Amino acid sequence: MIILDSSCWLEYFLNDKHAENYASMIEEEGDVIVPSIVLHEVFKVAMRVDGEDSALSVAGILQLFPIIPVDENIAMFSVKLGKQHGLAMADSMILATAQIHHATLWTQDADFKGLGHVKYFEKC
Repeated sequence: MIILDSSCWLEYFLNDKHAENYASMIEEEGDVIVPSIVLHEVFKVAMRVDGEDSALSVAGILQLFPIIPVDENIAMFSVKLGKQHGLAMADSMILATAQIHHATLWTQDADFKGLGHVKYFEKC
């Protein structure tokens, strides 16, 4: 199972340099789950960049995959991970979701580099 961090989704939707890294997982509806915080972050950027109609289309694509809400386990475990790794709230919730659901987090966010359950892609 895989979680694509917001950075990966945005790379894909903006068709940036590493979009092909994530295209097969998205377009073939691979074994992907989406933390609700990722939906929030991607929708927020899409709304700012392209407006509400585009943001709703983007959200619709993310919603093709199971959306994982923040529950009490994720909320509490994320505090521990945030403290342990110096992560911001959203990042710690995404990592907690990955670990609780035995998923690998794919990301371009250097804050995750070297952590367990993470596949890091260097930004160009």
